[in-house]
Amino acid sequence: MKTITKITRQQRKEDRLNIFLDGGYAFSLHVSIAAPLQVGQTLSEEECQRLVARDAAQQAYEQALHYLKYRPRSAAEVASYLRDKKVTDEAIQDVLARLRERRWVDDAAFAAFWVENRELFRPRSRHALRAELRQKGISDQVIEASLEDVDELASAYEAAKGRAARLARLDYQTFRRRLGGFLQRRGFGYEEIKETVERLWREYGSERDGARHE
Repeated sequence: MKTITKITRQQRKEDRLNIFLDGGYAFSLHVSIAAPLQVGQTLSEEECQRLVARDAAQQAYEQALHYLKYRPRSAAEVASYLRDKKVTDEAIQDVLARLRERRWVDDAAFAAFWVENRELFRPRSRHALRAELRQKGISDQVIEASLEDVDELASAYEAAKGRAARLARLDYQTFRRRLGGFLQRRGFGYEEIKETVERLWREYGSERDGARHE
């Protein structure tokens, strides 16, 4: 058994306390974990190990919260991030359980966010969105539910109209080839590409003086 001889607050990190055992520094703990400890209290080796493990899990949790600060993340993204920080698998599962309980990690909500964000700023085909969400570790069932309301034809139009305006001075064949290639790289199928290119040629290209549809 070892005796707690001193507890001091760290100067740079006020939420952490230094624990001294038998007159020497032993380890530091988050204030929430160190709260029950008192000078004069004795700790076994097993109790010390449990305190250190709980503190490591708390630090991993705080790292995850920092990672989530910038945008929503999938559970797989959080796990990968913590794994890169050398967090143990057991601690990662504990962190994810806490985050799910507070709805700070929710794969269904994340998938909906991802699709909506893409639809607003960088429209993609269902195929491309499906591939992106799989890369984020989202299950197929959740992916399919998130894609139910995606209108690929509308997405293709939104994705291409800015590019079409810049290509409007070209002849029809070049316009069709370049705009079609642009949409193909975003995963759209033949029918969506064909209809979208024709629509945008009518709206942009055919208004050009001397334009001729070949």
